[in-house]
Amino acid sequence: MTKVAILGGGSWGTAFANVVADAGLATVTLWCRRPELAAAINDTHINPDYFPQVQLNPELHATTDPAQALAGAEFVVLAVPSQSLRDNLDAWRPHIPPDAVIVSLIKGVELGTTLRMSEVVRSVLNHPADQVAVVSGPNLAGEIAERQPATAVVACPHEATAVRLQHICKAPYFRPYTHTDLVGAELGGAVKNVIALAVGVAVGLGFGDNAKASLITRGLAETVRLAVALGADEHTLAGLAGMGDLVATCSSPLSRNRTFGEKLGSGMSVADVIAETRQTAEGVRSARAISALARDNGVDMPITETVVAMVDEGLPPEEALVRFMSRSAKPERYGVG
Repeated sequence: MTKVAILGGGSWGTAFANVVADAGLATVTLWCRRPELAAAINDTHINPDYFPQVQLNPELHATTDPAQALAGAEFVVLAVPSQSLRDNLDAWRPHIPPDAVIVSLIKGVELGTTLRMSEVVRSVLNHPADQVAVVSGPNLAGEIAERQPATAVVACPHEATAVRLQHICKAPYFRPYTHTDLVGAELGGAVKNVIALAVGVAVGLGFGDNAKASLITRGLAETVRLAVALGADEHTLAGLAGMGDLVATCSSPLSRNRTFGEKLGSGMSVADVIAETRQTAEGVRSARAISALARDNGVDMPITETVVAMVDEGLPPEEALVRFMSRSAKPERYGVG
């Protein structure tokens, strides 16, 4: 059987590991940072920190030893926070088989370098493009862990690699589609977190569906502009990795980024929300990197810039709303912010 190593025992790493185990075509080893979490998964088939009510596939094995997880792995799946990926890859590099396909579940952009996660992987591991893939789409981890129906996009420039990945993660409740537009799939997943923060702020301020719909729609326009500027196909963003992921993340109370925004909009400070939030809200850390990437490519992203002003510069949400709404009037057409 195919061997799959999944590095990161958080919510999405655990849920995806369970999907692959349920698909039944691979042996799955989940690397966890903490020994007590790995022990709980092995002994009780439950991840008590993230899914205490979900019975995981009993064939799923957990370990804290990255060498053990990675030995002989044909697919190495990355499920750690975006800003820690580079350091983790440096530590794991001696154990990663050179012919393994590296799969990113991470939806963010690296601060400082403005690299997408697949670009970080290639820069650290020197893997060729046909051995690097991403999984994106409307993938709320809690629903997938409960084995509710879900779809996803598995994207790789090399179609045969995408098809191989598709086969090992096609479970009865999880339907993956292949795509060769890795750039579009990856940027759709990264930017939607920032837009979901903005939607959450609007909800926290007490605004209704008009505001949410406006932010989702204009947020998609921002995403398309950036993706196309970086070589993606605009049609990718109309699919699961774009609109699908955006709608799910902006609409669901299960979304960490939307929840973070709601708390910010209701009056909590960024520091206070971070202190009480157990899981990573990728949009908080990636917003500045995405904004910098947009500026470097001459792309206007006013919602993203407004989120940066709130999260990194302390702009009160009420003032952020005024700033956004008072921008000069423009026609609504493709490429106009």
